[in-house]
Amino acid sequence: MTGDAAEPSLGRRIVVRGATGSGKTTLTRRLGALLDLPVIELDALFWQPNWAETPAPEFREKVAAALAAAPAGWVCDGAYNSRLGGLVASRGDTLIWLHLPWRVSFWRLLKRTVGRARTREPMWGGQHGVLA
Repeated sequence: MTGDAAEPSLGRRIVVRGATGSGKTTLTRRLGALLDLPVIELDALFWQPNWAETPAPEFREKVAAALAAAPAGWVCDGAYNSRLGGLVASRGDTLIWLHLPWRVSFWRLLKRTVGRARTREPMWGGQHGVLA
């Protein structure tokens, strides 16, 4: 770049959003490792065993505690706007929105779902990658 324009930089509190299968978790984990920041997966805080949902007030408390536990910064993926409102976004300083073509996200989601169904890969709360 030339002139007085500043080079873009990432903050220390990064929110990654996008559709299912867009690569949020993969990007979040890579950014966390690259920047030496803890990763906060909202799905891991929301889902309980047997695909039970965490009630909204408890979920808000869990998320607020996870954010507060990393005062030097974090990378967080997911949205849950209907349950969290602006809790995460208001504390972030960088928002990355992944907007891939539908066919790319769908293909990734299909491969992931079939793979998890086949391997019974454990996911959040100890449940497996298949809805029971």
